[in-house]
Amino acid sequence: MATASSFKNKPIPKDMVIIGEVGLTGEVRRINLIEKRLKEIERLGFKTCIIPEGNKKDLKNKYKLDIIGVKNIGEAMKKIL
Repeated sequence: MATASSFKNKPIPKDMVIIGEVGLTGEVRRINLIEKRLKEIERLGFKTCIIPEGNKKDLKNKYKLDIIGVKNIGEAMKKIL
């Protein structure tokens, strides 16, 4: 996302975090320890978080974050840029 942001000359918002693993075909894969990561992101004062759609379905806790689930890198880029 940092590369796309630089290429498009549009910065990623300062209060946004993007986490996930990108596969060779552009899919955004699930990551481990999502609940722990989101708690820390929230504690640090971020407002928005983009995560893999597969992880969003499994969230149990409520967060003060605006959590956006994406299936692929194209979806993520549309949410940011």
